[in-house]
Amino acid sequence: MRTVLVVLFDGVQSLDVTGPLEVFQGGELHAPGSYRIRTASLDGAAVRTSSGLTVVPDQALTATATPHTLLVPGGQGTRHPAPDVVAWLREHGPRAERLVSVCTGAILLAEAGLLDGRRATTHWAYCDKLARDHPSVDVDPDPIYVRDGHVATSAGVTAGIDLALALVEEDLGREVALGIARHLVVFLRRPGNQAQFSAQLAAQTARREPLREVQHWITEHPGGDLSVETLAARARLSPRHFARAFQAETGTTPGRYVDRVRLEHARRLLEDTSDGVEEISRACGYGTPEAMRRAFVKALGTAPAEYRRRFRPASAPTH
Repeated sequence: MRTVLVVLFDGVQSLDVTGPLEVFQGGELHAPGSYRIRTASLDGAAVRTSSGLTVVPDQALTATATPHTLLVPGGQGTRHPAPDVVAWLREHGPRAERLVSVCTGAILLAEAGLLDGRRATTHWAYCDKLARDHPSVDVDPDPIYVRDGHVATSAGVTAGIDLALALVEEDLGREVALGIARHLVVFLRRPGNQAQFSAQLAAQTARREPLREVQHWITEHPGGDLSVETLAARARLSPRHFARAFQAETGTTPGRYVDRVRLEHARRLLEDTSDGVEEISRACGYGTPEAMRRAFVKALGTAPAEYRRRFRPASAPTH
């Protein structure tokens, strides 16, 4: 039996706690004897979450044995972490077989020195702060979760569910994790290196109407001619002026924006349709299955066929 201990503190994000707990509890229901789930605050007293919900822990951290999986959620309470909680993590964290953070829980791990020399992520809004305050941590702002040895960190809120499903799949197998995902009505599972944002959210919206129109055009025509020259003509700008203006106003180059849109569209088609890889590669502007395969391997670490096998729901339509 693996003990899962969730650390509680005032200002914790309730979904960072309950999301992963529902997943691990699902593992216990599917395979009894798999997990013993406990929650603990510093002194065993109830805590008030950032949404105002009061949570009563099972025990005090000071009376807790070292767990198999130590999970540290995030929330407003990580902005000014309690020194005693950080000190407890510094002492007990290295003894856990698996160390996990959700959202800004990574800040607490970093304060305790548990992320030094490791690759990690956190909520997109706090990646810069984590990197600035802890230069010894290799902060990756893109993925929804990162595994580095026995340490796993995840992005904001729902990414904790994705990470917990990955851990249950590692512990108990794909079928158990799939059963939990179906019960929770979530995908099993977004790959850890999937971006925290869709292409449209990852890039800023351009201020000028011609550039906003081009962004919209790209999204609606991923299989079209999306060269800089063609997009510049739509914006009525020279290619050089367009490329500079697009990057200045969106924070990314036209090419990277097009790459994100095409990858996102291809993922949706693989998940939601029975279209063949060759047909999807044409529809998304890749031209050939091999070009799409290279894009998937580079961005997601998996080929399109494997992506479909793992992430297409059983109820996806056929036509």
